[in-house]
Amino acid sequence: MLKNYFKIAIAVLKRRKFFTFISLFGISFTLTILLVMTAFIDKIANDNYPDRKRDRSLYIAKMELKGKESMNSAGLSYYYIDHYIAKMKTPVMVAISSGFNSTNTYVNNRKVTINYKYVNADFWNVLDFEFVEGKPISKQQTDNAERVTVISEDMKNEYFGEGSGPAIGKYIEADNIKYRVCGVVKSLPITAYVLYSDIYLPITTTKTKLDADKGYLGGYGAIVLAKDAADVPKMKKEYAELTAKLPIPGKEWDHLYSHADTYLEGYVRTGNEKSSGMTIVFTAIACFALFVMLLPTLNLVNVNITRIMERSSEIGVRKAFGASSKTLVYQFIVENLILTFLGGMIGVVLSVVVMYFINDADLIANLNLRLNFTVLGYALLTCLFFGLLSGVYPAWRMSKLNIVAALKAN
Repeated sequence: MLKNYFKIAIAVLKRRKFFTFISLFGISFTLTILLVMTAFIDKIANDNYPDRKRDRSLYIAKMELKGKESMNSAGLSYYYIDHYIAKMKTPVMVAISSGFNSTNTYVNNRKVTINYKYVNADFWNVLDFEFVEGKPISKQQTDNAERVTVISEDMKNEYFGEGSGPAIGKYIEADNIKYRVCGVVKSLPITAYVLYSDIYLPITTTKTKLDADKGYLGGYGAIVLAKDAADVPKMKKEYAELTAKLPIPGKEWDHLYSHADTYLEGYVRTGNEKSSGMTIVFTAIACFALFVMLLPTLNLVNVNITRIMERSSEIGVRKAFGASSKTLVYQFIVENLILTFLGGMIGVVLSVVVMYFINDADLIANLNLRLNFTVLGYALLTCLFFGLLSGVYPAWRMSKLNIVAALKAN
């Protein structure tokens, strides 16, 4: 029986090519949007290079001071990290890094823009960068404020030229200072903004004195590493207790906020203490997905009603020969599911093609999208669900047709 329904469905799809095209386009286009969007989100949220110890890490990036009439939100000062965060008991290591700044330099009369970031020695121990050449900046080099640098593979190719040989021992100029290259690492996409940089410099080589500002706010952030994942909640609690005891600087402020977040929490934090960034992001994604799926579903309902009603004479003949409403509903639902499945397969192929062209265009350097098979499975199930939903009402309406009226329709 199912085999016969399949043959009938294929014959019907071939007969009305325009309706078939509209239906397949709606399904495949919708699935393509969802898969590409989720691939982008998955790359940002789940790609754990170079912070492969993410399960036992917390990220402290900002502090917010609020008053009745004003607010000030910024990164942390080195003084605050060194005198408060570094003295916490639970973390076994604290990585400190500045936000990245940009400078221009000229190589063979060609302007090169360099993003640079200052990091401490433990930055290289907390994070697991893949070294293409050389090694990380050592603690001794940091303590001695040596002008050395670790650069990204992309910066090596741009600054020294592709095929220029090893970069170790060569010098790169940033902010009018020359640094000797001691290591080359696999490049990061700029979406990993907490860790991204073209070159990494010892924190002790910064032009400003590290402890000059005794305030809480500055241009740095910290990653605190626990001994194991079980200590992360304890570490989170310890930091919350630490900030609760901090004296609030200045009379214009009456509240102080700073959080030790997981990677995803830190990425989506809005700065609004009354509304979780996670809640906002997941709600927005869910609403977008529902909107994207709902419109094609409504379109499919209308197309299916038109397509089915055009077969009213066939329905009348089958009813006249004893076909029950249940049998007819089952047949048309199966036909719609077959159509949805074909659209889903086309959508998967289109998604792979679109991701290939996005990656090849290098719109965001080093952000290589890939198909997430878990998401693919859920997307296909969702697609089949909406396919079933879009076929039930038209099939039910069709099954209620009066035999005489159906036969007279054509």
